[in-house]
Amino acid sequence: MSVRDLYQSKLQPAADAVRHVRDGDAIIVPTGVGEPPTLLTALSEQRRNWRDVKVLQILAMRKYGYIDRETSEHVRHVALFFGGATRAGGQEGWIDFLPNYFSEIPLQIERGLIGADVVFAMASPMDAHGYFSISLGADYTMAAIAKARAVVLEVNPNVPYAYGNCLVHVSQVTALVESSEPVLEVGLPKIGPVQQAIGGHVAAMIEDGSTLQIGYGGIPDAVVMQLTDKHDLGIHTEMLGDGILSLIESGVVTNRRKNYLPGKTIATFALGSGKLYRYMDRNPALEMHPVQFTNDPALASRNDKLVAINATLQIDLLGHCGSESLAHRPFSGTGGQSDFVRAANRSNGGKAIIVLPSTAKDDSISRIVPVLSPGTHVSTSKNDINYVVTEYGVAQLRGKSARQRAAELIAIAHPNFRAELREQARQLGLG
Repeated sequence: MSVRDLYQSKLQPAADAVRHVRDGDAIIVPTGVGEPPTLLTALSEQRRNWRDVKVLQILAMRKYGYIDRETSEHVRHVALFFGGATRAGGQEGWIDFLPNYFSEIPLQIERGLIGADVVFAMASPMDAHGYFSISLGADYTMAAIAKARAVVLEVNPNVPYAYGNCLVHVSQVTALVESSEPVLEVGLPKIGPVQQAIGGHVAAMIEDGSTLQIGYGGIPDAVVMQLTDKHDLGIHTEMLGDGILSLIESGVVTNRRKNYLPGKTIATFALGSGKLYRYMDRNPALEMHPVQFTNDPALASRNDKLVAINATLQIDLLGHCGSESLAHRPFSGTGGQSDFVRAANRSNGGKAIIVLPSTAKDDSISRIVPVLSPGTHVSTSKNDINYVVTEYGVAQLRGKSARQRAAELIAIAHPNFRAELREQARQLGLG
Protein backbone atom coordinates (compact mmCIF):
# COMPACT_ATOMS: atom_id res chain seq x y z
CA MET A 1 0.00 0.00 0.00
CA SER A 2 1.36 3.45 -0.91
CA VAL A 3 1.78 6.10 1.74
CA ARG A 4 -1.04 8.07 0.11
CA ASP A 5 -3.37 5.04 0.30
CA LEU A 6 -2.33 4.52 3.92
CA TYR A 7 -3.15 8.16 4.61
CA GLN A 8 -6.61 7.83 3.11
CA SER A 9 -7.32 4.66 5.05
CA LYS A 10 -6.66 6.45 8.34
CA LEU A 11 -8.57 9.65 7.58
CA GLN A 12 -11.59 10.08 9.86
CA PRO A 13 -14.01 12.75 11.08
CA ALA A 14 -12.86 14.20 14.41
CA ALA A 15 -15.94 12.83 16.16
CA ASP A 16 -14.85 9.30 15.21
CA ALA A 17 -11.12 9.81 15.76
CA VAL A 18 -11.53 10.78 19.42
CA ARG A 19 -13.27 7.45 20.07
CA HIS A 20 -9.87 5.81 20.17
CA VAL A 21 -9.80 7.13 23.73
CA ARG A 22 -10.79 4.65 26.47
CA ASP A 23 -11.83 5.14 30.07
CA GLY A 24 -8.83 5.82 32.28
CA ASP A 25 -6.57 6.91 29.41
CA ALA A 26 -3.93 9.61 29.61
CA ILE A 27 -3.92 11.84 26.51
CA ILE A 28 -0.70 13.71 25.71
CA VAL A 29 -1.08 17.09 23.96
CA PRO A 30 1.89 19.22 22.78
CA THR A 31 2.93 22.52 24.26
CA GLY A 32 1.06 25.70 23.38
CA VAL A 33 -0.10 26.15 19.78
CA GLY A 34 0.79 22.54 19.00
CA GLU A 35 -2.53 21.62 20.59
CA PRO A 36 -5.05 20.32 17.98
CA PRO A 37 -8.23 22.45 18.20
CA THR A 38 -10.49 20.22 16.10
CA LEU A 39 -9.65 17.13 18.15
CA LEU A 40 -9.91 18.87 21.51
CA THR A 41 -13.25 20.39 20.51
CA ALA A 42 -14.56 16.93 19.55
CA LEU A 43 -13.24 15.51 22.82
CA SER A 44 -15.01 18.30 24.69
CA GLU A 45 -18.30 17.64 22.93
CA GLN A 46 -18.19 13.95 23.87
CA ARG A 47 -16.52 14.30 27.27
CA ARG A 48 -19.42 12.83 29.24
CA ASN A 49 -18.94 9.51 27.39
CA TRP A 50 -15.75 8.70 29.34
CA ARG A 51 -14.63 8.25 32.93
CA ASP A 52 -11.29 9.23 34.42
CA VAL A 53 -9.61 10.46 31.23
CA LYS A 54 -6.67 12.83 31.76
CA VAL A 55 -5.34 15.40 29.28
CA LEU A 56 -1.69 16.23 30.03
CA GLN A 57 -0.13 19.35 28.55
CA ILE A 58 2.31 22.19 29.11
CA LEU A 59 0.69 25.60 28.60
CA ALA A 60 -2.83 25.04 27.26
CA MET A 61 -3.70 28.00 25.02
CA ARG A 62 -7.49 27.77 24.79
CA LYS A 63 -10.13 26.98 27.42
CA TYR A 64 -11.81 24.08 25.64
CA GLY A 65 -15.12 22.72 26.86
CA TYR A 66 -13.49 19.79 28.64
CA ILE A 67 -11.68 22.24 30.97
CA ASP A 68 -14.76 22.22 33.15
CA ARG A 69 -15.11 21.64 36.89
CA GLU A 70 -18.53 20.03 36.45
CA THR A 71 -17.28 17.28 34.13
CA SER A 72 -13.77 16.76 35.52
CA GLU A 73 -14.63 13.22 36.65
CA HIS A 74 -15.11 12.42 32.95
CA VAL A 75 -12.17 14.30 31.37
CA ARG A 76 -9.72 16.12 33.60
CA HIS A 77 -6.88 18.45 32.68
CA VAL A 78 -3.46 17.74 34.18
CA ALA A 79 -1.19 20.77 33.90
CA LEU A 80 2.52 20.27 33.38
CA PHE A 81 2.71 24.10 33.33
CA PHE A 82 -0.17 26.51 33.97
CA GLY A 83 -1.32 29.28 31.66
CA GLY A 84 -4.31 31.56 31.46
CA ALA A 85 -6.68 28.78 30.38
CA THR A 86 -5.88 26.52 33.33
CA ARG A 87 -4.53 28.68 36.16
CA ALA A 88 -7.84 29.34 37.90
CA GLY A 89 -8.76 25.64 37.85
CA GLY A 90 -5.37 24.76 39.28
CA GLN A 91 -5.72 27.28 42.08
CA GLU A 92 -9.22 25.98 42.83
CA GLY A 93 -8.00 22.38 42.85
CA TRP A 94 -10.04 20.75 40.09
CA ILE A 95 -7.18 20.85 37.58
CA ASP A 96 -4.28 18.66 38.66
CA PHE A 97 -0.65 19.76 38.64
CA LEU A 98 2.24 17.45 37.84
CA PRO A 99 5.60 18.90 39.01
CA ASN A 100 8.43 18.35 36.54
CA TYR A 101 11.56 19.56 34.86
CA PHE A 102 10.64 20.15 31.21
CA SER A 103 13.70 18.19 30.04
CA GLU A 104 12.69 15.11 32.03
CA ILE A 105 9.07 14.70 30.88
CA PRO A 106 10.04 12.43 27.94
CA LEU A 107 12.06 10.16 30.26
CA GLN A 108 9.14 9.91 32.66
CA ILE A 109 6.88 8.99 29.75
CA GLU A 110 9.36 6.34 28.56
CA ARG A 111 9.55 4.83 32.06
CA GLY A 112 5.77 4.82 32.51
CA LEU A 113 5.84 7.36 35.34
CA ILE A 114 3.68 9.69 33.23
CA GLY A 115 0.90 8.00 31.30
CA ALA A 116 0.76 8.29 27.51
CA ASP A 117 -2.01 6.07 26.16
CA VAL A 118 -3.11 8.43 23.40
CA VAL A 119 -1.51 11.39 21.59
CA PHE A 120 -3.49 14.24 20.06
CA ALA A 121 -1.22 16.62 18.10
CA MET A 122 -1.16 19.12 15.26
CA ALA A 123 0.94 18.13 12.24
CA SER A 124 2.05 19.48 8.90
CA PRO A 125 0.80 17.91 5.67
CA MET A 126 2.46 14.61 4.82
CA ASP A 127 5.46 14.69 2.49
CA ALA A 128 6.02 12.36 -0.47
CA HIS A 129 7.76 9.85 1.79
CA GLY A 130 4.93 9.58 4.29
CA TYR A 131 6.29 11.89 7.02
CA PHE A 132 4.50 14.58 9.01
CA SER A 133 6.33 17.28 10.99
CA ILE A 134 5.26 17.86 14.59
CA SER A 135 6.99 21.22 14.30
CA LEU A 136 5.03 23.33 16.75
CA GLY A 137 5.74 21.05 19.70
CA ALA A 138 8.29 18.25 19.43
CA ASP A 139 8.84 18.68 23.20
CA TYR A 140 7.62 15.52 25.02
CA THR A 141 5.24 14.61 22.18
CA MET A 142 7.76 12.54 20.26
CA ALA A 143 8.39 10.35 23.32
CA ALA A 144 4.63 9.95 23.78
CA ILE A 145 4.17 8.94 20.12
CA ALA A 146 6.72 6.15 20.61
CA LYS A 147 4.81 4.93 23.68
CA ALA A 148 1.13 5.49 22.93
CA ARG A 149 -1.48 2.90 21.99
CA ALA A 150 -3.17 5.42 19.67
CA VAL A 151 -1.68 8.41 17.83
CA VAL A 152 -4.20 10.84 16.33
CA LEU A 153 -2.87 13.73 14.24
CA GLU A 154 -4.72 16.83 13.14
CA VAL A 155 -3.21 17.65 9.75
CA ASN A 156 -3.28 21.33 8.86
CA PRO A 157 -1.66 23.05 5.84
CA ASN A 158 -0.82 26.04 8.06
CA VAL A 159 1.47 23.95 10.25
CA PRO A 160 5.09 24.29 9.04
CA TYR A 161 7.10 21.30 7.93
CA ALA A 162 10.22 21.77 10.04
CA TYR A 163 13.31 19.59 10.10
CA GLY A 164 14.95 17.91 13.06
CA ASN A 165 13.81 15.03 15.25
CA CYS A 166 10.15 15.96 14.90
CA LEU A 167 9.03 13.72 12.03
CA VAL A 168 6.33 11.05 12.32
CA HIS A 169 5.63 8.44 9.63
CA VAL A 170 2.07 7.68 8.57
CA SER A 171 2.62 4.04 9.59
CA GLN A 172 2.97 5.24 13.23
CA VAL A 173 -0.42 6.95 13.13
CA THR A 174 -3.74 5.44 14.21
CA ALA A 175 -6.07 8.09 12.82
CA LEU A 176 -5.87 11.35 10.87
CA VAL A 177 -8.16 14.37 10.97
CA GLU A 178 -7.89 17.28 8.57
CA SER A 179 -8.40 20.96 9.42
CA SER A 180 -7.43 24.23 7.80
CA GLU A 181 -7.94 27.01 10.34
CA PRO A 182 -4.95 29.32 10.92
CA VAL A 183 -2.55 28.28 13.65
CA LEU A 184 -3.16 30.31 16.80
CA GLU A 185 -0.97 33.42 16.84
CA VAL A 186 0.47 34.91 20.02
CA GLY A 187 1.27 38.61 19.89
CA LEU A 188 4.25 40.36 21.44
CA PRO A 189 3.76 41.53 25.04
CA LYS A 190 3.78 45.17 26.07
CA ILE A 191 7.12 46.64 27.09
CA GLY A 192 7.16 49.38 29.72
CA PRO A 193 10.02 51.44 31.16
CA VAL A 194 10.85 48.84 33.83
CA GLN A 195 11.13 46.07 31.24
CA GLN A 196 13.17 48.39 29.03
CA ALA A 197 15.62 49.14 31.84
CA ILE A 198 16.03 45.45 32.74
CA GLY A 199 16.48 44.62 29.08
CA GLY A 200 19.24 47.20 28.81
CA HIS A 201 21.17 45.72 31.73
CA VAL A 202 20.89 42.22 30.27
CA ALA A 203 21.81 43.29 26.74
CA ALA A 204 24.99 44.88 28.07
CA MET A 205 26.01 41.48 29.50
CA ILE A 206 25.68 39.63 26.19
CA GLU A 207 28.92 39.37 24.23
CA ASP A 208 29.33 38.86 20.50
CA GLY A 209 29.31 35.15 19.68
CA SER A 210 27.02 34.23 22.60
CA THR A 211 24.35 31.56 22.24
CA LEU A 212 20.95 32.52 23.67
CA GLN A 213 18.12 30.78 25.43
CA ILE A 214 15.34 33.31 25.70
CA GLY A 215 11.64 32.92 26.33
CA TYR A 216 8.37 34.81 26.03
CA GLY A 217 7.52 38.01 27.87
CA GLY A 218 8.05 41.73 28.09
CA ILE A 219 11.55 41.50 29.55
CA PRO A 220 12.91 38.97 26.99
CA ASP A 221 11.50 41.09 24.18
CA ALA A 222 13.05 44.21 25.72
CA VAL A 223 16.38 42.36 25.69
CA VAL A 224 15.95 41.38 22.05
CA MET A 225 15.20 44.95 21.01
CA GLN A 226 18.55 46.06 22.47
CA LEU A 227 20.74 43.47 20.78
CA THR A 228 20.84 45.06 17.34
CA ASP A 229 24.52 46.03 17.71
CA LYS A 230 25.65 42.47 18.51
CA HIS A 231 27.35 40.08 16.09
CA ASP A 232 27.19 36.35 15.39
CA LEU A 233 24.76 35.36 18.12
CA GLY A 234 23.45 31.80 18.19
CA ILE A 235 20.18 30.22 19.33
CA HIS A 236 19.79 27.04 21.39
CA THR A 237 16.51 27.47 23.21
CA GLU A 238 13.26 25.78 24.16
CA MET A 239 10.83 28.36 22.75
CA LEU A 240 11.11 29.86 19.28
CA GLY A 241 9.30 33.21 19.10
CA ASP A 242 9.07 36.37 17.05
CA GLY A 243 11.77 38.09 19.08
CA ILE A 244 14.29 35.48 17.98
CA LEU A 245 12.97 35.73 14.41
CA SER A 246 13.64 39.48 14.41
CA LEU A 247 17.28 38.84 15.41
CA ILE A 248 17.66 36.28 12.63
CA GLU A 249 16.16 38.61 10.03
CA SER A 250 18.38 41.50 11.11
CA GLY A 251 21.52 39.38 10.76
CA VAL A 252 22.37 39.55 14.48
CA VAL A 253 21.82 35.79 14.79
CA THR A 254 24.01 33.79 12.42
CA ASN A 255 24.71 30.67 14.54
CA ARG A 256 28.20 30.64 13.02
CA ARG A 257 30.08 30.73 16.31
CA LYS A 258 28.13 28.02 18.11
CA ASN A 259 30.26 25.11 19.27
CA TYR A 260 27.37 22.69 19.15
CA LEU A 261 25.30 22.39 15.96
CA PRO A 262 26.77 25.49 14.31
CA GLY A 263 24.67 27.07 11.61
CA LYS A 264 21.41 25.83 13.17
CA THR A 265 18.74 27.50 15.25
CA ILE A 266 17.59 24.86 17.74
CA ALA A 267 14.27 24.83 19.63
CA THR A 268 11.60 22.43 20.89
CA PHE A 269 8.36 24.42 20.47
CA ALA A 270 7.16 27.55 18.67
CA LEU A 271 4.90 30.32 19.91
CA GLY A 272 4.37 33.41 17.81
CA SER A 273 2.92 34.82 14.61
CA GLY A 274 2.02 33.46 11.20
CA LYS A 275 5.23 35.03 9.95
CA LEU A 276 7.20 32.87 12.38
CA TYR A 277 5.39 29.72 11.30
CA ARG A 278 6.05 30.49 7.65
CA TYR A 279 9.75 31.05 8.42
CA MET A 280 9.91 27.57 9.97
CA ASP A 281 8.58 25.80 6.89
CA ARG A 282 11.27 23.65 5.21
CA ASN A 283 14.01 25.94 6.51
CA PRO A 284 17.34 24.08 6.61
CA ALA A 285 18.76 26.61 9.09
CA LEU A 286 16.20 25.58 11.73
CA GLU A 287 15.70 22.29 13.58
CA MET A 288 13.00 21.38 16.09
CA HIS A 289 13.97 18.65 18.55
CA PRO A 290 12.47 16.91 21.59
CA VAL A 291 12.98 18.68 24.89
CA GLN A 292 15.29 16.02 26.34
CA PHE A 293 17.71 17.16 23.62
CA THR A 294 17.22 20.94 23.62
CA ASN A 295 17.08 21.31 27.39
CA ASP A 296 19.70 18.76 28.42
CA PRO A 297 22.25 20.84 30.37
CA ALA A 298 25.10 18.60 29.22
CA LEU A 299 24.23 19.21 25.55
CA ALA A 300 23.21 22.88 25.66
CA SER A 301 26.33 23.73 27.67
CA ARG A 302 28.56 22.54 24.81
CA ASN A 303 27.96 26.02 23.43
CA ASP A 304 30.46 28.50 24.85
CA LYS A 305 28.97 31.76 26.18
CA LEU A 306 25.52 30.24 26.62
CA VAL A 307 23.27 32.97 28.05
CA ALA A 308 20.03 31.79 29.65
CA ILE A 309 17.46 34.50 30.39
CA ASN A 310 14.54 33.52 32.62
CA ALA A 311 12.08 35.39 34.81
CA THR A 312 11.04 34.93 38.42
CA LEU A 313 8.24 36.26 40.59
CA GLN A 314 10.14 36.53 43.87
CA ILE A 315 13.67 36.01 45.19
CA ASP A 316 14.94 35.81 48.76
CA LEU A 317 18.19 37.12 50.16
CA LEU A 318 19.95 33.75 49.76
CA GLY A 319 18.99 33.55 46.09
CA HIS A 320 16.09 31.09 46.08
CA CYS A 321 13.78 31.95 43.17
CA GLY A 322 10.04 31.40 43.34
CA SER A 323 9.18 31.54 39.65
CA GLU A 324 6.01 29.49 39.43
CA SER A 325 3.67 30.17 42.33
CA LEU A 326 2.23 33.01 44.40
CA ALA A 327 2.97 31.58 47.83
CA HIS A 328 1.29 28.13 47.63
CA ARG A 329 -1.02 29.08 44.76
CA PRO A 330 0.26 27.73 41.42
CA PHE A 331 0.84 30.28 38.68
CA SER A 332 2.91 28.60 35.94
CA GLY A 333 5.48 25.80 36.37
CA THR A 334 9.18 25.05 36.43
CA GLY A 335 9.35 24.67 32.66
CA GLY A 336 12.91 24.84 31.40
CA GLN A 337 14.25 27.43 33.85
CA SER A 338 16.24 24.97 35.96
CA ASP A 339 17.46 23.13 32.87
CA PHE A 340 18.96 26.23 31.27
CA VAL A 341 20.26 27.79 34.48
CA ARG A 342 22.33 24.65 34.98
CA ALA A 343 23.33 24.57 31.31
CA ALA A 344 24.56 28.17 31.37
CA ASN A 345 26.44 27.57 34.62
CA ARG A 346 28.29 24.68 32.95
CA SER A 347 29.01 26.56 29.72
CA ASN A 348 32.46 28.04 29.17
CA GLY A 349 31.80 31.77 29.63
CA GLY A 350 28.09 31.13 30.20
CA LYS A 351 25.72 33.37 32.14
CA ALA A 352 22.50 32.24 33.84
CA ILE A 353 20.41 35.38 34.23
CA ILE A 354 17.24 35.67 36.33
CA VAL A 355 15.21 38.82 35.67
CA LEU A 356 12.42 40.44 37.67
CA PRO A 357 10.95 43.88 38.27
CA SER A 358 11.92 45.05 41.75
CA THR A 359 8.30 45.51 42.86
CA ALA A 360 4.73 44.39 42.25
CA LYS A 361 1.30 45.99 42.69
CA ASP A 362 2.27 49.57 41.80
CA ASP A 363 5.47 49.53 43.86
CA SER A 364 3.63 48.45 47.02
CA ILE A 365 5.37 45.06 47.35
CA SER A 366 9.05 44.21 47.01
CA ARG A 367 9.81 41.15 44.91
CA ILE A 368 13.16 40.88 46.71
CA VAL A 369 12.26 39.50 50.13
CA PRO A 370 14.13 38.24 53.21
CA VAL A 371 12.58 34.76 52.83
CA LEU A 372 10.18 33.42 50.24
CA SER A 373 6.48 33.54 51.09
CA PRO A 374 5.32 30.38 52.88
CA GLY A 375 4.49 27.61 50.42
CA THR A 376 6.34 29.19 47.48
CA HIS A 377 7.56 26.65 44.91
CA VAL A 378 11.34 27.04 44.51
CA SER A 379 12.27 26.94 40.81
CA THR A 380 15.95 27.91 40.94
CA SER A 381 17.84 27.12 44.12
CA LYS A 382 20.43 29.17 45.99
CA ASN A 383 23.06 26.72 44.71
CA ASP A 384 22.22 27.35 41.05
CA ILE A 385 21.62 31.10 41.06
CA ASN A 386 24.10 33.22 39.09
CA TYR A 387 23.05 36.71 37.91
CA VAL A 388 19.92 38.55 39.08
CA VAL A 389 18.77 41.66 37.22
CA THR A 390 16.18 44.28 38.14
CA GLU A 391 15.66 47.75 36.71
CA TYR A 392 18.15 48.96 39.33
CA GLY A 393 21.08 46.84 38.22
CA VAL A 394 22.83 43.49 38.27
CA ALA A 395 23.73 41.24 41.22
CA GLN A 396 26.18 38.38 40.70
CA LEU A 397 25.61 35.81 43.45
CA ARG A 398 27.58 32.75 42.40
CA GLY A 399 30.57 32.18 44.68
CA LYS A 400 29.30 34.79 47.17
CA SER A 401 28.63 34.23 50.87
CA ALA A 402 25.15 34.54 52.33
CA ARG A 403 25.97 38.02 53.67
CA GLN A 404 27.41 39.13 50.34
CA ARG A 405 24.35 37.84 48.49
CA ALA A 406 22.01 39.77 50.76
CA ALA A 407 24.00 42.97 50.19
CA GLU A 408 24.09 42.45 46.40
CA LEU A 409 20.34 41.87 46.20
CA ILE A 410 19.43 44.76 48.48
CA ALA A 411 21.49 47.03 46.23
CA ILE A 412 19.20 46.23 43.26
CA ALA A 413 15.95 46.32 45.24
CA HIS A 414 13.57 49.25 44.92
CA PRO A 415 14.97 52.17 46.96
CA ASN A 416 11.77 52.35 49.02
CA PHE A 417 12.45 48.88 50.46
CA ARG A 418 16.22 48.87 50.94
CA ALA A 419 16.28 50.10 54.55
CA GLU A 420 13.61 47.59 55.56
CA LEU A 421 15.48 44.78 53.78
CA ARG A 422 18.73 45.72 55.54
CA GLU A 423 17.00 45.46 58.92
CA GLN A 424 15.41 42.14 57.98
CA ALA A 425 18.80 40.87 56.80
CA ARG A 426 20.32 41.87 60.13
CA GLN A 427 17.62 39.96 62.00
CA LEU A 428 18.40 36.88 59.89
CA GLY A 429 22.11 37.16 60.60
CA LEU A 430 22.81 38.31 57.06
CA GLY A 431 23.56 41.95 57.72
